[in-house]
Amino acid sequence: MLNPNIETFLCCDAPWDEAKTVLFGAPFDSTTSFRPGTRFGPGAIRHESFGLESYSPYQDKDLLDASVLDSGDLELCLGDSVKALAQIEERAAQILDGGKRPFLLGGEHLVTLGAFRAVQARYPEVHILHFDAHADLRQDYLGAPLSHACVLRRCWELVGDGRIFQFGIRSGDREEFLWGAGHVTTHRFDLEGLEEVLDKLAGKPVYFTLDLDVLDPSVFPGTGTPEPGGVSFDTLRRAVTLVCGRLNIVGCDVNELSPAYDPTGASTAVAGKIVREMLLALD
Repeated sequence: MLNPNIETFLCCDAPWDEAKTVLFGAPFDSTTSFRPGTRFGPGAIRHESFGLESYSPYQDKDLLDASVLDSGDLELCLGDSVKALAQIEERAAQILDGGKRPFLLGGEHLVTLGAFRAVQARYPEVHILHFDAHADLRQDYLGAPLSHACVLRRCWELVGDGRIFQFGIRSGDREEFLWGAGHVTTHRFDLEGLEEVLDKLAGKPVYFTLDLDVLDPSVFPGTGTPEPGGVSFDTLRRAVTLVCGRLNIVGCDVNELSPAYDPTGASTAVAGKIVREMLLALD
């Protein structure tokens, strides 16, 4: 059994034996390429969730009725990406070994790699659905292959061609787009085409990774690398509900909230509401 946690996301305190989904946080941002601070994202999402209701009028569901356990944040080695990823992988594997779905709160996007390694080891045929402003397909960033700018390239090395589907991508260097054209399926700028991909992935194990900077900065300024031209809150809310309700999601994450860059707290509220809607659609 996992160690008890004091502060949970909303009412996500189901007993381990009853939980279907287990939240855990990875407060890590050591490879951030622009503005740091995502290490404070998981804690902010939890703390500010108490300003949200557990009930979703969008789905007519309540987290009080859901089987979700928030197991708290990992204590990560911030100066060592290899060790931090191993710690994340270990926690995700523990959750999977218990027959439950890991739901990771980041942190910078590199944390996805740790959780995905554990999921791919259990589900070798897993596919990835990726919402983001950035392609994250670089071979390295300033010589570092373990960077949030390279995380989907590292995931591709585990699954190969034809298994990664990206949406909302509107930033990256030329080489990323050239390389990606032959190896992943990229839908640029928005979430158009999602229905077709959902049909294609029906029944398959899917890992869903959501970088919140897929949202427009007018909606979500609290992130390290804001990119104009993103989607609206309601577009994203509808999309994540479809993804989590229709696909066989075997693991997922929400990442890249950097709460200090939005002192109004609106970005943190957006993140919390998206997490709530995902959890309810998964349950």
